[in-house]
Amino acid sequence: MRYAVLVTGPAGAGKSTFCASLITHANTLGRQVHLVNLDPAAERFEYQPAVDIRDLISLEDVMEELEFGPNGGLVYCFEYLLNNLDFLEDELGQYEDEYLIIDCPGQIELYTHIPLLPRLAQFLQTRLGYRTSAVYLVESQFMQDKAKYFAGVLSAMSCMLSLGISMLCLMSKMDLVKDDKGRVRREVGRYLDPDPNLLLEDVNSQTNPKFHSLNKAVVSLIEDQNIVSFLPLDVSAEDSVNTILSHIDNMMQYGEDEEPKVPKDMDEGDFDDY
Repeated sequence: MRYAVLVTGPAGAGKSTFCASLITHANTLGRQVHLVNLDPAAERFEYQPAVDIRDLISLEDVMEELEFGPNGGLVYCFEYLLNNLDFLEDELGQYEDEYLIIDCPGQIELYTHIPLLPRLAQFLQTRLGYRTSAVYLVESQFMQDKAKYFAGVLSAMSCMLSLGISMLCLMSKMDLVKDDKGRVRREVGRYLDPDPNLLLEDVNSQTNPKFHSLNKAVVSLIEDQNIVSFLPLDVSAEDSVNTILSHIDNMMQYGEDEEPKVPKDMDEGDFDDY
């Protein structure tokens, strides 16, 4: 069975760092996972990607040859990949019984204006036979600005509905959410499980009254859907990464269809007495 995890979220949320931590932890468990880079602007990796979009097209080449700016160049790269999905089929088709960590770019246009991620998720499942899930990272610093935080909640909801696959939301960089004594700050739970009253209580007091009806509508949307909650992610804590890997495995039912493997130092004759 093949497995693939799409690592999504806005730029700066810590996606690449999370991918590296996930691979490191999986290796300590004796599991082999592979990194897939889908960011045509990426430059540095802790682990060398097994598959790299830059082998097909890079942002630097597009900007140089077509004289596009960074944003226009990225859009061009994504559209080019959509028209050349056979590249991924050739590259990913060689992996059997493997686990892929797919590091996605942070442009929100990938699942709003350009249907790259939804198309990719469908392609992995239907064409290549991968069990596919996703994670969406929002960095903990969003909690310092409640309006920004709720924008992050809505973007996570948008991604979840657009992808149409099981998705886990993560609050990244939780090592930064501590007081001087190293304790996790109070009220974090209201952000991990979004409390809509945070928007009505504080944001309404700081914004023009004409926006209060809009804030109330946002609250109603979040309450009615009730599909976004966050797991805390601290990549410096092995227990945190292990918990998240376990949740991802559960989403994809990792290993449930695998045949039990006999340890290398045993053979079938060792079981004759049982």
